[in-house]
Amino acid sequence: MPIRKVPLVTEEIYHVFNRGINRQPTFLFKRDYQRAIQSIQYYCFSKPPLRLSKFLILEQSRQDDLLKSLASSEALIDTISFCLMPNHFHLLLRQKAEKGISKFLANFQNSYTRYFNTKHNRDGALFLTQFKAVRIETEEQLIHVSRYIHLNPCTGFVVNSTEELKHYPWSSFPNYCNNSTNTTHKDLVDLFPSKEMYQKFVLDQADYQKELSLIKHLSLD
Repeated sequence: MPIRKVPLVTEEIYHVFNRGINRQPTFLFKRDYQRAIQSIQYYCFSKPPLRLSKFLILEQSRQDDLLKSLASSEALIDTISFCLMPNHFHLLLRQKAEKGISKFLANFQNSYTRYFNTKHNRDGALFLTQFKAVRIETEEQLIHVSRYIHLNPCTGFVVNSTEELKHYPWSSFPNYCNNSTNTTHKDLVDLFPSKEMYQKFVLDQADYQKELSLIKHLSLD
């Protein structure tokens, strides 16, 4: 495996992204997206007691007990924001333990690949071998990268309007808009006077980012 050019340092924040081999789809159906989000939430901890596939077949009471135990254990990463797209994903992560991001990505991608291959009757790797990571160096970079991540469904024409974007279920953006409770660490909202201001910051850029994507696409044709 090639040596990583960007060292992954504990307590630093990174924009992490990866895509399917040969740009092939990695999420085909609603259940695939749901399973990926479950994997992200489960494998953010350093020592899950068993594979996610085994965890999911336990009785609900046993699942609840294990999740309570996990919540008090060491985390590999904090998930600040995320977006799942048909053939790739974006994550904004804070590393919480040594090699935390690498361990988390390995667990997440391996678990999801096993699920995907079983469900869709295929073999072999699903994602590129080495994910990409860019260190976030300033608060300004943090909020702009978060906006880029949350606007991906618009840029990729997966949604047709900003109203649809606000309810895109495979992204953390609805959680920021609606102030719902989940495992996302909403550091971004803390940099704005209110969640409404953050929402406006993202949505005001939607058309421009879509235009940039079109220009880039045309220049490559």
